[in-house]
Formats: sequence, structure tokens, C-alpha cells
Amino acid sequence: MRHDDATSTAQRSTTMNDVLNHFDAAGNAHMVDVGGKAATDRQAVATGSIHMQADTLARIESGQHAKGDVLGVARIAAIMAAKRTAELIPLCHPLALTRVSVDFRCAYNKVDVLVTAATTGQTGVEMEALTAASIALLTIYDMCKAADKGMQINAVRLLEKSGGRSGCWTAQELEPHP
Repeated sequence: MRHDDATSTAQRSTTMNDVLNHFDAAGNAHMVDVGGKAATDRQAVATGSIHMQADTLARIESGQHAKGDVLGVARIAAIMAAKRTAELIPLCHPLALTRVSVDFRCAYNKVDVLVTAATTGQTGVEMEALTAASIALLTIYDMCKAADKGMQINAVRLLEKSGGRSGCWTAQELEPHP
């Protein structure tokens, strides 16, 4: 290996460690130390959707689904998932959530979910919001799969976050996939 290749690799490694702070200098995974950070109000909003057949959506909206209140169960599952995110995602800090709200919108053969998670703490709640949105959609799939195995979960993503050192962030519009 040439010297400039080694230097370039070292520079990339340093840059990656600055960005990917869940790795130490040797490249080993570790939990980030947030002990010295000030507690601030933090909020994150995540979304996603599940596309389905029109009759599947009609059953959900009418409350006539064989398994009961699909969106009610999905809402509770999402809240439970947000509370247990640190058990599901390695290196994620357990948080004392102050709020988790889960809203659904049904239209155009799909259900959209919007999750807002909040805390006052030393690290953000993005993972809690994303986990809750994902579990809400997976719960809808689970409850409706007997009638519609072709449902598709799409576009689970962070829409915005606020609080902490990095401040506020809002997602840009996504380009449609080819």
C-alpha cells in the first residue's frame, strides 16, 4: 500500500468516525456517551404508508374488519414500540418519553401514519418515532394479511426533528423512484 493510500484511508476513517459516532477509533461499535450533554426538549416526527386493495381499506375504515379495530390496535402497538425502542435497536439509549402521538389518514387505497415522539433529555427521539411508525404499519399488515397479502409498506422516514445541539431539521421532498 502506498503512503498516500494509507493517509487517505486514515483521513476517511477520521471523517467517518466524526459522522458515525457509534464507532470508536478502532472501528468497534459502542454506545455514545451523552452524559455531558445538556437535557433539552426534543421532538421527532416520522411517517410511512401501507398500500392495499380498496376493499381492505374499506373494511379498516368501517371498523368491520374481522380482527377488530385495526387502527386502534396499530396505534397502541406504535406507542408500545416507541417505549421499547432501546430494546430493539442496539446502541440506542433508553429514553423517558414525554409524548407519543400516532395519527392515521386513509385515502387512495392506503393508510398513512404520522408519529410524533417527544422527550426532555440528552439525546434525540428520531429512532423512537421511526420505530413507532414502522410497527404501526407492520401491525396493519399483520391484521389484514389474510385478506390482502399484497399490501406494500412504503416511505418510512423522518420528516422533522428539533432540539439538541444540531437544532431543527426538516426533510426535503423525495424524488420519485424510477
